[in-house]
Amino acid sequence: MLGSACARELARTGRAVLVLEPDQPNGPAWRASAGMLAPQIDAHEDHPLFELGVAGREYYREKAEELASESGVDIGLFEGGIVRLARGAAEESRLRESVAWQRQRGHLVDWLDPAEVRSEFPWVGANDGALHAPHDGSVDPNRLVEALRGSAIAHGARFEAKSAVSIGVEGSRVVSVGTVSGQVPAGDVVLAAGAWTGRLEGLPRPVSVEPVRGQMLAKPWPAKVPPGIIYGSDGYVLERNGEALCGATVEHAGFSAEVTDAGAKCVADATAGLLPALASLPVVRRWTGLRPGTPDGLPIVGPEPSVPNLWYATGHGRNGILLAGITGVMLSHLLAGESTFDGLEMLRPERFWSW
Repeated sequence: MLGSACARELARTGRAVLVLEPDQPNGPAWRASAGMLAPQIDAHEDHPLFELGVAGREYYREKAEELASESGVDIGLFEGGIVRLARGAAEESRLRESVAWQRQRGHLVDWLDPAEVRSEFPWVGANDGALHAPHDGSVDPNRLVEALRGSAIAHGARFEAKSAVSIGVEGSRVVSVGTVSGQVPAGDVVLAAGAWTGRLEGLPRPVSVEPVRGQMLAKPWPAKVPPGIIYGSDGYVLERNGEALCGATVEHAGFSAEVTDAGAKCVADATAGLLPALASLPVVRRWTGLRPGTPDGLPIVGPEPSVPNLWYATGHGRNGILLAGITGVMLSHLLAGESTFDGLEMLRPERFWSW
């Protein structure tokens, strides 16, 4: 996902781009993602990812037609808004405060009291009000990856089904990337291997990215319930292609990409509380993915200080889809020697291991 997004933006600048992508049918985070574009629904004042998340959402709104034209793939952009239910006095207070400061910054967001929620969204579960973000939405992750990849290829990027296993450094520069079939000469190298980034050999420092498993399941979308996205503190549910996509667990289970009965029950219970009509419907499929998590929950984006032509674009956790496109833009500007985001200092690769 991040590799395709970065490849697209770098190829658009005229660079010769080669993407080494392993064949991993199970595990990559995007394969298990619901594709939420939701920077406003659980935002905290002064959180460093808020404005970047809004920019990430707007990237897809602005680029959807362009991506479709260049790749022939519609990314499935849904712009119908998200309802974020509050449960309990503490959560109600926090979400009300979020509405207030977001409005002060000029963002469109509404607070609905319980009576208003019952009137506008009578199918949702018990609540103490809701934050409604009309501009939040979603994309179809599978279509998005296909579109980014197709667009990158249209701009001259090449993709090869090879797994990178190491980087070769001579002096203070990367000169090659090792694969299972040999060395590939390299100029600038972008590490965008998700949860596997830190497993490459030859890295100049430890990369603090570890897998965080997320399990999801699908049920039929309930009859007579309009398509939409409902979010809560323990899960979310959204409609896509006639299914209710329900997610998601947050588990530290290493590189195990297995689905479990306990995980499925956790997701089913949480989403039935959001949309009670789901409770009696059967599970039609289950799947999982490994998010690339970091200790502080922020991505790792930017240059490696000790190796000037080595770059990081990893550790996006649950925000991989939301931030993929805008991360590609940031990387393309950084490689051109331009600074693009005021909060980029917070994402610097050396913040965990400064030497």
